[in-house]
Amino acid sequence: MTSTLETFIHSLHPRALPRVLQIQSGIYFQGSIYEMFGNECCLSTGEVIKVIGFKINKLIASICENNEVSQFSAKVELPLNFPGLYKVVADKTPYVSIEEITRKVSIGPTRFGHPCFYSPEDIKLANLTIKHGEQITFNSVEEVNGTMAVNCGVVRNNQSHSFTLPLSQEGKFYECEDDQIYTLKEIAEWKIPKCRNRIVKLSNTLHTWDSSNPLPENFDGCLILTPVYEVQAVMKFRKDIVHILSDLDVEVKDITDCYDISTFLQPLSLEDVFEKTSKEFPMVAEIMEGPSGSQKPYNLLYTGKAIVIYKKYQATRVLASEIRSDSPKRHFLIPMSYKGKFKRRPREFPTAYDLEIARSEKEQLHVVATKAFDSPHKELFSVSVGDQFLVQQCQTNEVLYEGRKQAIDVLACEQILSDTYKKVFLPMYMEGGFVEVIHDKKQYQLSEICKEFRLPFNVKVSVRDLSVEEDVLAAVPGLQFEEEITDSYLLISSTSSPVESWEIPVYRLNMSVHLLSKDVQTVVPPATKTTVEEISEEQYYMVRRYENQTHHPPPRPPKKPTTLAPKPGFAVPKQGVSDVIQAPKNFCVDTIKKLCSNQAADVSELQVNCPNDLVHRENKKDMTGRATVVETNVIKGLTNEALGKYEAEKEEEEEHNYDYVDENIIENIRKVFEDTTVRNKHALSEGRR
Repeated sequence: MTSTLETFIHSLHPRALPRVLQIQSGIYFQGSIYEMFGNECCLSTGEVIKVIGFKINKLIASICENNEVSQFSAKVELPLNFPGLYKVVADKTPYVSIEEITRKVSIGPTRFGHPCFYSPEDIKLANLTIKHGEQITFNSVEEVNGTMAVNCGVVRNNQSHSFTLPLSQEGKFYECEDDQIYTLKEIAEWKIPKCRNRIVKLSNTLHTWDSSNPLPENFDGCLILTPVYEVQAVMKFRKDIVHILSDLDVEVKDITDCYDISTFLQPLSLEDVFEKTSKEFPMVAEIMEGPSGSQKPYNLLYTGKAIVIYKKYQATRVLASEIRSDSPKRHFLIPMSYKGKFKRRPREFPTAYDLEIARSEKEQLHVVATKAFDSPHKELFSVSVGDQFLVQQCQTNEVLYEGRKQAIDVLACEQILSDTYKKVFLPMYMEGGFVEVIHDKKQYQLSEICKEFRLPFNVKVSVRDLSVEEDVLAAVPGLQFEEEITDSYLLISSTSSPVESWEIPVYRLNMSVHLLSKDVQTVVPPATKTTVEEISEEQYYMVRRYENQTHHPPPRPPKKPTTLAPKPGFAVPKQGVSDVIQAPKNFCVDTIKKLCSNQAADVSELQVNCPNDLVHRENKKDMTGRATVVETNVIKGLTNEALGKYEAEKEEEEEHNYDYVDENIIENIRKVFEDTTVRNKHALSEGRR
């Protein structure tokens, strides 16, 4: 059956790939076949191509009124990174079965991949009846007792109930209204069903309007989005992967069932190569599609280049992030062979519990308080800004509350006074602020740090790696080593000049090859070069996610006993300690957006409690910044110098700050929007009463 390329791709499910298509009605252009922005634009009638993948390249938007396109409405192209946040308008056309939903709607592990539907009729299951109009959340698709089904859930009285619906379940299923807001990229990846358009309403703009904006000024209406896909295909007599836009005016016919698909070159991703057995290595391959990037070895991996792939293996890297107060931070994967040297930098600890986690038998942890704390019990210590402590150990102490003794976990410390040490106890639930005082001036190799210290660990490069032309870490003012990870790599070299071999990451490099039948001349690889790899924010969180699946999470910090008196407010001094990243967090609940969600609370805390902090400073002025018996004036100098240095480096860092529109801004707008929606719904329900 003949159809346009656009119609075919719009109805094609990724699980049905690859497909062999024959061009029934071609299109011809004079000049270079790649003259249309790198996309194929000449396809001859009768030509055969193998489609190996497709993704949304851009969106065609039409302004609509009453959820319909006006006949006078002009169509505009919107790139996926077009700024703005949008609400999805529920599709009024029902789906007729669960199978149709799974075929046309994206269902996946992220929060974007959990679509919600309702049925106008009751659905009776073995142990549950889904009421008509009740919101059903689709969580995942999997095989249950030999039958494909969807894992679903409904919420009743704040309790979630799980069940499965087989793909054969029929009936009318309507899309539920969605109160969330999304970027265009998120909508393109998750919210546009196959064979259907998507109506969205502009909710927030992230930029002021200018003449380059394709939408009208002050536009706040609805848009109908139609996706244009970029199709990746292999042609019969070509050794590269071609890219074809789905709106190219050609007609095609699916001939997969009657064509020998093995006559095409077989593109392999790096993941495909890595899945081959160790006995199949080494092998010779030719690059069909190379990665982007000017850094070695990526600039050497261009289309048509022949390479030797010697072996596959797992290698250790240290995941490091730039220490800076604003976002976005840079992230790096550092090989253990890195030849530079590091000096320690102070860490910051937001709670007493974090001090216990960071405590080491190797050296005593010395900290300065940057935030005051009023103890509700005389047995526990009240902290003032500038107090210095040597951290000892965690233990259980008894405190008196309403005439009764109660056991709580405390952190035993020694407070450093002018001429002595004083034993004090801090409650483990204490929220405060501490900065480490560094006495160690030694320079460390990366392997020494991983062996001798517990990560996370703050450092800066003191001696750059002289074995590379440019050490990207040397220009970074501060780094936090977060954890050691194990990642998958292939060892490769050039067939023409195998002077050196390179490690390339399997899961972060977008590259396709096809295998050649040539014999490998040298089985033993030449000297291996390893590089520091800078990774994107998205890659960083994927690395953390996959690594932490194999780790047990650290214990949760203790909560304040419910029977004790309420905690007093904490005094918040000026936030000047910028060099130090937040203290060790529970890696399994690490989140990108935590800062924005806490900003409002921080501001109100600052307004309420600053006078309290001034009282502490007056009452305990004689105790702030004093030295120990052994180091009479050294600690005072270190403390004042360190805090002064933080302020100076903060100012220096802020000189190089730039304005970014990043996910933190998007999430902040998203949070305000959702809070407003909840308040409006509550007010509406109160009015009805």
